[in-house]
Amino acid sequence: MNNNYKPVLFVGAGPGDPDLITVKGMNALKQADVIIYAGSLVPKGLLTWTKKQAETVNSASMHLGEIIEKIRLSYSAGKKVVRLHTGDPSLYGAILEQFKELEKRSIKFETIPGVTAAFAAAASMNMEYTLPEITQTLILTRISGKTPVPDLEGLDKLCSHKCSIAIYLSIGHIQKVEKIISASYGKQSLCAIAYRIGFKEEKIVYCKAEEIAAFAKKEKIEKQALIIAGKAVEASMTNKGIIKSKLYDITFSHEYRDKK
Repeated sequence: MNNNYKPVLFVGAGPGDPDLITVKGMNALKQADVIIYAGSLVPKGLLTWTKKQAETVNSASMHLGEIIEKIRLSYSAGKKVVRLHTGDPSLYGAILEQFKELEKRSIKFETIPGVTAAFAAAASMNMEYTLPEITQTLILTRISGKTPVPDLEGLDKLCSHKCSIAIYLSIGHIQKVEKIISASYGKQSLCAIAYRIGFKEEKIVYCKAEEIAAFAKKEKIEKQALIIAGKAVEASMTNKGIIKSKLYDITFSHEYRDKK
């Protein structure tokens, strides 16, 4: 193959809002000749960034072999190809298997990161996941389902750390999630269900851990939602659990400022 061909670009589309794509990702879409997008999750609004003559392909019904073959044919024809994934491609994006197939075919590729739903949710919630002296760790995970997780990464084990946690792809196992969160964080702990973040239908539902399943049912939330737990959720809604950082503390010295 011609080594002067432009690399295939895997682009993170962000969580839903077309404006939350990165400038680099937007420019990639504007220049692309072929865009293969995950139509089940990527909103068509993102395709407004593409040029009129660009070919857009919805990969929702395509298997891996079909996707790779479409990329190969387009790349071989000297076309600029964008593979558009929801959120950030590195998180639950099933991109590694695509990378390996492209490597077998000597097709060059690069990745442009995107905003994942957990960070867009935090922005909507005015929340900071890492609170000084309260929690300095954020776990992004999912519960075991059709896609199993390693035993050491079981949700009960991860929740035992009691740090901030954002649980993806698990709303279908909501009662099990509720039970685990309640056991680790406490039944009365404040949690959030973040539904379709970045879309027009975006909704943040706050509830106690023991009420997660009931609230999801009440709000008819059955997919495309994060479950967020940890003291950071409560701190975003109240004044509890807030300890000021040293960064802006008037009594604390650092490289750029002397204490007073």
